[in-house]
Amino acid sequence: MSLDARIPLVAGVLALLLAGCGKGPAQAGGPPGGAMPPAEVGVIVATPARVPLIKDLVGRLAPFRSADVRARVPGVLQRRVYEEGSDVRQGDVLFVIDPTQLQAETSAMQAGLSQAEATYANARAAAARARQLAPGRFISRADLDNALAAERSAAAAVQQARAAVSSSRISLGFATVRAPISGRAGRQQVTEGALVGQGAPTLLTTVDQIDPLYANFSISLAEREQLRTAQDGGEPGDTDVQVLLPDGTPYAHRGRLDFSGDVVNPATGAISLRARVPNPDHRLLPGTYVTVRAALGRQSGVFLVPQAAVQRDATGAYVLVVGADGKVARKDIGADRAQAGFWVVDRGLAPGDRVIVSGLQRAQPGSPVKAVPWQPETPAPAAAAPAAQG
Repeated sequence: MSLDARIPLVAGVLALLLAGCGKGPAQAGGPPGGAMPPAEVGVIVATPARVPLIKDLVGRLAPFRSADVRARVPGVLQRRVYEEGSDVRQGDVLFVIDPTQLQAETSAMQAGLSQAEATYANARAAAARARQLAPGRFISRADLDNALAAERSAAAAVQQARAAVSSSRISLGFATVRAPISGRAGRQQVTEGALVGQGAPTLLTTVDQIDPLYANFSISLAEREQLRTAQDGGEPGDTDVQVLLPDGTPYAHRGRLDFSGDVVNPATGAISLRARVPNPDHRLLPGTYVTVRAALGRQSGVFLVPQAAVQRDATGAYVLVVGADGKVARKDIGADRAQAGFWVVDRGLAPGDRVIVSGLQRAQPGSPVKAVPWQPETPAPAAAAPAAQG
């Protein structure tokens, strides 16, 4: 092809390129004036709610009652009757102490009682004769007084001997060591053959009642004041307590707060609290560290905002809202407490505010956006079976 023939072809191609470059946004199908459409964001409408004041605290389980089983009389420990770590009932025999010496002492006390009763019988007979002879002045007044005094002394000796026999029998009964309460008996502290009860009572074992259990925990003074401030204008509500097991699963039986100390521990600066938790299946064990989720009242006039909507910077927590003009605005909020995937907002929001939850990366303060209702993310369904081929 000659040069003269190629010139018109090149000119046509240049004209087409210039025409394509000269198309405006309207000709290319874009919005008028070249403006981008507003970003779409998911929002929720802030609605005041009444929510429980829930705190997750670290607690430790303790037995409801704990009784030390001690040897109350001296003697040699003969045998252990119970099985270590088993559940016992009040009055069950746990240990047996050699009763030989105690039985001998009881026999001696019984003999002393018999002697005192015999002496009293003689003194009573002598006093009776003296009473009969006194009206006829056959005995002196002094002899009558002596006979009556001997009768009274003999009667007192009988009372004393009976008390000694009763005390000796009680000591003999202590040779059979019984469970003071129902619960779980612990490990044996003294082996058979050991001399126990000499001087001070010897600890033999411990019985712990583990149904129900106590959950002991504490809150700081600042948290106490925060809860008290949050309850102002609200209502106390139920003091419900739930125990979370070490693996994070909630325990089936809920407890209730039954003690709240009003004294601050000077060593820790905390206030002690205690809850009573049912333990019918004995799944919980004393001494275990658990998480205590305590409902310490109710708070009114607050907002529950999804955690994804709350952002933080150097000035504190804030959310982005869509104003009446359709533009994004920032609002500083007070969000000091999280609860079940939400932040509890007690200040900074007003009823009816449209809080942006999704699409935050496309929302900037002052920019227009398109607000749509926020839909929480749901787990993706399982893959459907392949469709049948037509």
